[in-house]
Amino acid sequence: MLIAALLRQLDPPRRIELIDPRGASQVVGTDHNRGPPELAVRVYDQLTDLSRFLRPDLAWGEAYTNGRLTVERGTLREVLDALGAVEARLSARPVRRLSSGTAKLWRALHMNNSIARVRRHVAHHYDIPGEIYDLFLDADRQYSCAYYAAPGDTLETAQARKKRHIAAKLLLEPGQRVLDIGSGWGGLALYLAREFDVEVVGMTLSPERHAYAVERAWRAGLADRVHFRLCDYRHEPGPHDRTVSVGMFEHVGAPHYLEFFSKLGVLVTPAGLSLVHSVGRRAPKSGPNPWLRKYIFPGAYAPSLSETLEAVERSGPWTTDIEILRLHYADTLRDWAGRFAAGRPQAAELLGERFCRMWEFYLAASEMSFRRLHQMVFQLQLSRQRTAVPLTRDYMVDTERSWPAEHALAADGGEAVWQRFEPSKPERGDAA
Repeated sequence: MLIAALLRQLDPPRRIELIDPRGASQVVGTDHNRGPPELAVRVYDQLTDLSRFLRPDLAWGEAYTNGRLTVERGTLREVLDALGAVEARLSARPVRRLSSGTAKLWRALHMNNSIARVRRHVAHHYDIPGEIYDLFLDADRQYSCAYYAAPGDTLETAQARKKRHIAAKLLLEPGQRVLDIGSGWGGLALYLAREFDVEVVGMTLSPERHAYAVERAWRAGLADRVHFRLCDYRHEPGPHDRTVSVGMFEHVGAPHYLEFFSKLGVLVTPAGLSLVHSVGRRAPKSGPNPWLRKYIFPGAYAPSLSETLEAVERSGPWTTDIEILRLHYADTLRDWAGRFAAGRPQAAELLGERFCRMWEFYLAASEMSFRRLHQMVFQLQLSRQRTAVPLTRDYMVDTERSWPAEHALAADGGEAVWQRFEPSKPERGDAA
């Protein structure tokens, strides 16, 4: 097999048996252990073998999703971890450099995220049955990197810590007006309003998530202080005392970075603050991952810190704090994958076996991109005035210590009551 010849040169750290369509097998990987191969992968057609050789960044996921590749021994997570360990050597090969160069040429087209395109991208990923998300997310439906501050943190605790960590950087005061750009299912907005006595406007482009969040605000008795809007941030006039964006900047698109940060300057008051939490990469700018773009997040891209800060510098605000979260998202994805595996029968009943295989690959490959490759998460704190925040970071620690993580748990106390919500039922409260 072509892929066997390639992997033999790359020498992955675990022995992998590769079984071709005829049933013949070859073993690749380090031979310090001469026992049976720890992992086994079966390929069901020659085209899969050729495509994995030419475009491994796309073909592995497609083959697994479509059932043309199966893991016969070990787990998908273990196989991808072994491949991730040799990714640097794979990227240096001429065929891979050529495909990466082609991806860079197309990046402007792929990431030209007009409002109409963004709406289609949001619908592609989020307008699936909400029960799918209940299978693997925490009860508050936090669909972004959690914050694991102590050994043994559960997913619920780590997501609660994430909300508290973000709140600490926002320096909130009662009565302030906060804009949550990309507010998801409303958990962060409800938390900020409930615990810090602020008014929050949440913005999303997903009708399903908008209706869900409106219902949550009504159920929590916060509809007078938390308002969710179904619109793009580019249409928001402002100003607000604070803006926060969690897991949304990845969908802005590189051609729109300057537009995004310039708009943030309009959306906050002169003494205001903005907090941007985004997946990023510690390597120079590149093209988007082709499999992830095609199957999971069309139009998405994990930016390098350098290209992000270039847009920040050109738009004018002060960067008052930068924090890099390295393995927090890897641990988040690990927990998500474990929960999805436990709920896989329900997912298969809702959306079929092919969806389950696609989602398994998405979660496992994403975890490995944070454990083995260049992915990380960054948090940028921005202000129009250099004196908008204290000169030391002590205020963040003081805020987090004064607000136990338990305060940031879902308003329902962790019980997934929102599974009962039906998007078609009439909305209550202020949805403006």
